[in-house]
Amino acid sequence: MQLENRLIPILREGIEVIKMIFFKKLKSNLARKYPSREQSYINKLTGAIINDLFGTPNSERTFAAFVDENRSQIEEEIQSLATDFQDMRIPLTDALRIQFLCDHQEGIDSSSVLHRAKELKILIVEREVPLPAQFMSLVRKLGGAFGILIPMRVNGV
Repeated sequence: MQLENRLIPILREGIEVIKMIFFKKLKSNLARKYPSREQSYINKLTGAIINDLFGTPNSERTFAAFVDENRSQIEEEIQSLATDFQDMRIPLTDALRIQFLCDHQEGIDSSSVLHRAKELKILIVEREVPLPAQFMSLVRKLGGAFGILIPMRVNGV
């Protein structure tokens, strides 16, 4: 139980790193797609898409209003994620599954998030659920590559 209590927050931090990486990639894609839109719109749209995908809506009033006003745009972008971001399907699959496992340990049923990701063809069904060490290794590798995490030193190098 003690290990579980320490592991879940670490895994949740890993999920957040994957979300940050996806945020960077998605924001860049949306900025190219909508060059006439202000940066604040692109940022909110990016956040709304990621929150929707992970089933973590932002209930802050102005953000919720933005989501209501841009629901069709958000949905349109979500429908194209699997094809537009093939390279993110593995990290997103792993992050969504780890989120489900963490949620389950905390008594939260987030199976609907996994089902939706499957329907959107983002979730790679045939991929095995990663063990915590495998997931964190992926997080460190990608986080370092995207400048979000400082790469771990090996043997003092």
